[in-house]
Formats: sequence, structure tokens, C-alpha cells
Amino acid sequence: MREGKKKLGEIGEKAVANFLKSKGYKVIENNYRTRYGEIDIIALKDGILAFVEVKTRTTPKCGIPEEAVDYRKQKKIRGMAVEFLANSKICYKALRFDVAAVKASKDGSIENIKIYEGAF
Repeated sequence: MREGKKKLGEIGEKAVANFLKSKGYKVIENNYRTRYGEIDIIALKDGILAFVEVKTRTTPKCGIPEEAVDYRKQKKIRGMAVEFLANSKICYKALRFDVAAVKASKDGSIENIKIYEGAF
């Protein structure tokens, strides 16, 4: 992965974590790693545990950010969530899988964040 893309992804993930905190979420994990990959953000609000996949783009050249979370990626995230839950003592009433679509400018400043709750 190019260093620029990785840095852009980190900027988007940090912006989404801050956005969620401003909406009353408690961020439980950032970049939770398993042998299968990584969940960008795991957050809790009102008993709902949200597994959040963040996609950041500067141009629509490769499609809009939310389109990048295809069925294969969704399946992978579900598997990682099962592993997290098996190893966690977090109390929750429900869980969901969200997608955060981040639009950034070329210099890395955030232009827009859209959260799709229960995206899959």
C-alpha cells in the first residue's frame, strides 16, 4: 500500500473516531487487529455496539467510499467481530455494522463524513 493512501486512511479513521465521540459514542477500540485483518473502529452508545468500517477518498475516480465495502469485505468484518466478541467482556444490548464514508481534500483536510448505520 502506498504510504500516502495509508496516511489518508489514518486521517479518515481519526476524524470518524472524533465524530463518533462528539455524537456520544465511547470508542472501545481503534484498529482492532485479528489474524484475518482489522476492524477500524468499535464503538458503544446506548447499549449498541457498532463495528465501523471507514473508507476515505479524495476523488470519486475509484468510486465513492461506501462502494468499497463489498460482500467479501462485509464477510471478513463479521468474522473479525465474532472473534472480538469471543474475547471481550463488553456488555451490549445489540450490535450493528456501520460504514463511514469520508470525503477528504488532496491536502488531507476532511470535507464530509457520512455514517451509514446498520449498513450490512
